Amino acid sequence: MTLGVDVDVDVYVLAPTLIWVSPWKILGAKYGAYFTPTFANSSVGASLATVTGDGIDAETSQFGVGDLFVQPLWLGWTLTHWDFTFGYGFSAPVGQYDTSPVTLPGGATVTAESSDNIGLGFWTHQLQGAVTWYPWAHKATAVLAALTYEIHGDKEDFNLTPGQNLTLNWGISQFLPLRKDQTLLLEVGPTGYSSWQITDDSGRDARNPSVRDQVHAVGGQLGLTSVPRFASLNVHYFAEFSAQDRFQGHVLGLSLAKKF
Repeated sequence: MTLGVDVDVDVYVLAPTLIWVSPWKILGAKYGAYFTPTFANSSVGASLATVTGDGIDAETSQFGVGDLFVQPLWLGWTLTHWDFTFGYGFSAPVGQYDTSPVTLPGGATVTAESSDNIGLGFWTHQLQGAVTWYPWAHKATAVLAALTYEIHGDKEDFNLTPGQNLTLNWGISQFLPLRKDQTLLLEVGPTGYSSWQITDDSGRDARNPSVRDQVHAVGGQLGLTSVPRFASLNVHYFAEFSAQDRFQGHVLGLSLAKKF
């Protein structure tokens, strides 16, 4: 039997982030922390067709609370031409996640994830290091890179531990004054990322455990910063390519930041 699958996934995520920078220093670095709750509306439209022409049309939609990310350790070192940061964080599986038994045509029963899940159903620990280089002391131009290492825990209701991931984010940022007094700045620049699964999935529920996922993306960002108001608005776009064992698509994001 031949099975044709056409899957279209649209995901909308709201991720308010509260960042706190303390007056303390650790090892000469500024100390901060932040947490990010997420709220998502996901829509999955799927068409499954067999060689007989019969098909099943399925569409599900769910809005709810997603997983929570907390970074209790965030260290930053600032020099004239360099910035360095290091952080530890974790993702807690508090989002909408359910499973249910499914009976196969042969009579066997397996556990399947609900189609309206928003959360991933497992804990993730994250280590991240980042470096930013400023060619000039005024820091209007920046070249940055961040490396993130993720260690995943056991998936709920399955004998499965997802493989570990390594992600590289990069970008070039250029601020341009829109006013002579430099109170309003335009930010432009290219950006992108690459993500690789670096260890196999493990557990008896792992499917094709030796096949590791990866994806790459390039894009750009455009933003406005109001210096006296300590506020910024940024739009970024990524086009993914060379995806393996995962979805490939487009990412459009809008960020609004305000310092208090």
